[in-house]
Amino acid sequence: MNSFTGECLSWTTSKHTVELTLHRAPGNEIGTEMLADLERFTAALPELEHRAVAAIVHSSLPAGFCAGADLRELHERMQGLDPSNRARSLRPFLARIHAVLGALDRTPLVTIAAVHGFVFGGGFELALACDLIVAERSARFCFPELRLGLIPGFGGIPRLSRDLGNALVRDLLLTGRSLGAARAHTVGLVSQLVGPGSALTVSRATAEQVARFDPSTVAAAKRFAKPIPDADLAREIDVFCELFSRPAVDEGLRRFVDDTSAMPYLPPAGE
Repeated sequence: MNSFTGECLSWTTSKHTVELTLHRAPGNEIGTEMLADLERFTAALPELEHRAVAAIVHSSLPAGFCAGADLRELHERMQGLDPSNRARSLRPFLARIHAVLGALDRTPLVTIAAVHGFVFGGGFELALACDLIVAERSARFCFPELRLGLIPGFGGIPRLSRDLGNALVRDLLLTGRSLGAARAHTVGLVSQLVGPGSALTVSRATAEQVARFDPSTVAAAKRFAKPIPDADLAREIDVFCELFSRPAVDEGLRRFVDDTSAMPYLPPAGE
């Protein structure tokens, strides 16, 4: 399938590049509909890998890349469930999103996240599954999950630990502070820091650069340079589910749902 248009995302293939566009207002939240569309994309990857050498993930929403998990949907899912059953009901969803991000992690395509604005929670985890992050200066990265009584659950901790020093990982995880694009570039999280509105253009140029090389060599280099932390990813699901049945999560989600601001858990600036 060379192209697709769904409720939450679309993709097209041109030259050597697949472009995956997130377009679910208000913030590309990852709920059941977004996950279903992402699964359609990863199911198409084997065919797309024969037609392209790179894939770009970006957002068409002016405000940002992805605000993370759909917490309102998560709150609704919890209603009426006994605490002991909550983790059991959530685990299949977590397994599905881990499978999607694992497919992005493992594909021989060079994956590029072109980001701007908010790159929060599950959106940060989506970007971390990609090989390269091209960020506009407006981009802000954070894990706000502790405000909800949780840890990141889509593979964020193992993948961030793979890419950065543990001190910075702990700072982002334990404080909920955000990391601006300039500092993210300085510490090596962002491969290219670009001006407003240019992340997609620069990502396309990067994909063209990748296309100059033999695809099998690029794939071998990616496998060598990007180990998959499978054991830690599995453990993250366990810890998330352990926390999910606790009262703090009820309270955190209730505060989020009751908050009428545009971005209920917008963190303080980290710089």
